[in-house]
Amino acid sequence: MQAQMVPFIISEDARGQADFYIQALGGEIGILTTFGSMPGMPEAHQDKVMHMSLTLAGGNRLILTDAFQETPKGSNMGLALTFSHEEDARTAYRNLSQGGTEKYSFELQPWGAYYGEVIDRYGMTWQMVFQG
Repeated sequence: MQAQMVPFIISEDARGQADFYIQALGGEIGILTTFGSMPGMPEAHQDKVMHMSLTLAGGNRLILTDAFQETPKGSNMGLALTFSHEEDARTAYRNLSQGGTEKYSFELQPWGAYYGEVIDRYGMTWQMVFQG
């Protein structure tokens, strides 16, 4: 069996969250479909994001959709990025922590890698790793 896993985030503000990730990590929106393309959708939901595909940090894919109700913050899922360059990892850590919470400082760890963890302003946990 072979498959590709792509994280799918249910967001209260998919457009804002996508813009934040593109600014923090570099990237672009590939596909954006709204619920307005669905027949019979109420006017209040017409502009909500049904499917938004992003390419971030040099080729990683992420999908977002807007929630129709409040979504719990801080789940049991996080995203990990492993970098080829220490400064890129530090930059991503700084960018993603803006408006969020630094959980673990980005530092050299006893196991020999640089590691840091943040919870971004949207409640998503990110781990940054640089294995020197």
